Amino acid sequence: MKFVLFVLLFVLLAFKIQAQQENSIVIGKVDSVYSRILNEQRKIWVYVPDMRGGMHAPNQKYPVVYLLDGDGHFESVVGMIQQLSEVNGNTVVPEMIVVGIPNTDRTRDLTPTHIDSDLPMMDSGFSRTTGGNENFISFIEKELMPHIDSAYPTQPYKTLIGHSFGGLTVMNVLTNHTKLFNAYIAIDPSMWYDKERFLQATKQKLTAKKYDGTRLYLGIANTMPEGMTLDKMKKDTSVDTRHIRSIFAMDQFIKSNSANGLTYASKYYADDDHGSVPLISEYDGLRSIFNYYRFKFTQADFTDSSTALPTRLAKHYTTISKAFGYTVSPPEMQINGLGYQALSLGQYTKAAVLFQMNIANYPSSGNALDSYGDLLAAKKDTLNAIAYYEKALAINSNEETKQKLLQLQGKAAFTISAQDLQKYVAAFEFTDVPATATTAIKDNALFATVPGQGSFELVPVATDTFKIKGLEGFKIHFEMDGNTVIGLTSIQANGTYKAKVKK
Repeated sequence: MKFVLFVLLFVLLAFKIQAQQENSIVIGKVDSVYSRILNEQRKIWVYVPDMRGGMHAPNQKYPVVYLLDGDGHFESVVGMIQQLSEVNGNTVVPEMIVVGIPNTDRTRDLTPTHIDSDLPMMDSGFSRTTGGNENFISFIEKELMPHIDSAYPTQPYKTLIGHSFGGLTVMNVLTNHTKLFNAYIAIDPSMWYDKERFLQATKQKLTAKKYDGTRLYLGIANTMPEGMTLDKMKKDTSVDTRHIRSIFAMDQFIKSNSANGLTYASKYYADDDHGSVPLISEYDGLRSIFNYYRFKFTQADFTDSSTALPTRLAKHYTTISKAFGYTVSPPEMQINGLGYQALSLGQYTKAAVLFQMNIANYPSSGNALDSYGDLLAAKKDTLNAIAYYEKALAINSNEETKQKLLQLQGKAAFTISAQDLQKYVAAFEFTDVPATATTAIKDNALFATVPGQGSFELVPVATDTFKIKGLEGFKIHFEMDGNTVIGLTSIQANGTYKAKVKK
């Protein structure tokens, strides 16, 4: 199955970010919550995975990443998660909602205890007020999280990311509010804070409590003076090394006390300082926390006609469900695409298991029932195909399903005359990928021709909507301005691709 109108399964060739206005690239929205706890209006930046990409079920929900210093790290973390969960078919991490929390009074909110001494420039904020971290955490737990869960399609799995004083907050939440999040990324945390009293308290909590099911990644920057080595640093007692010494002390303590059940990983970044370390630590941290998530396809998964692939997928998502603490099903549209790929190769048993998996996991999906009806129709099991199309229509009315049902029932199917097909004839240029297509009338039928790929007959199923003859799971919808075609949308298992008429 080749690309253009029909791209290789699961290979997304464009980095899709939501464009809501012409000439604008928008990766999220600004929301806000009034906090009675903090007595102020708090803006939040929210990213939700692109629902227009064609790979998402309508009711899909997502884990959530809460990001401290959101105004400084929102764009990079959103880009990473998109890259690792969507682009090029990646499933390294799950698709996730990102909630960035910009600062109002950073030092107040991100420090756990009040101190009177001056703070170093490394962790300076807009005020010298300290010790408001517990109120800030209470705001997240009692006001922000309920708002996010009510306004966005969330799943219970939550990750907290913080840098510097934000990393200090991460460690405070981990040790004192452990179950508030499932996973934590602490980046160069200010463990020197309050003459390392908080560090000592952290060590005690890490020993006294159990952290089963909780994950922590620690990123450590090179903040040593010029000429200093790690060996010298660990023996040094000067102010110049107290930041990095305190972090290494915590790192060594966690590694030496693994009986608490915490899943832990850390890395020292010799080539990154305090300011540059967040980007690479966020990347490595996300990969570490979700190191069990990726499903690795093989060539045999697409060519083998047995049910080995659906069996492996079911086992893989059982592992993910155990880690997440709730049932996680394979994405409906991914399984749907695999089912149609098997169907196109005549692998009926494999396709049946995949489509049935979707029906079991998404019982209220008309799409899942319609797809299984397509399999039955391909097998010439007309009576059962009709039954599944009817079940699909009982859930949601779909013109394409109606036309397939009418055809099996021997009733008049939707047709368009050769004269009326003429309005769809044009040359098209895709907007997201370097590809073109040309439509033309041949033998009273509409064909789409792609250079180097061949010609494909388009069969009308509704006004301006066509399926591709011989290929299940693909749909072409023409965009019209009155009676003039101005573009098309190719909807397929691996995404949605738009094209405009070439001028």
